[in-house]
Amino acid sequence: MKENVLDILMYLLENYMYGDMDDSADQESLKAELVRAGFMDREIDKAFNWLEDLAQARASTAITTNTTRSVRLYSTEESKRLDTESRGFLLFLEQSGVLDAESRELVLDRVMALETDEVDLTDLKWIILMVLFNQPGKEAAFAWMEDLVFEGTPGWLH
Repeated sequence: MKENVLDILMYLLENYMYGDMDDSADQESLKAELVRAGFMDREIDKAFNWLEDLAQARASTAITTNTTRSVRLYSTEESKRLDTESRGFLLFLEQSGVLDAESRELVLDRVMALETDEVDLTDLKWIILMVLFNQPGKEAAFAWMEDLVFEGTPGWLH
């Protein structure tokens, strides 16, 4: 079974969100569950590292942008990884108030951390969902993205 890190992360998010996994599960028991589900050890370890790096990045990110008219310029590497549609979607989410500058940067950090040449819009939505899930105070934005990912139609964000 050829699965990548993002598939493992999506599996963990889906199962953790809906309470199918034990809340007290440690990394070893989660790894055993993922192996039983057919994922490879190496990819599981990469997924755990990705999540640990997300937690560390969230703790250390302190963007102090106060302007609402700032524009994010993407590096060549970021532009290669995210197509125009995906970059436009990130801009839409910022303008809609779903993402702030800090969340956007966490999303971009996690996109660049994946060992893939390109991240499509569907994968980007999952990454955004994972970043929002791991940020306190972003429950409304998470719920909005959850609707978008699972139902394809977002509601209004209040």
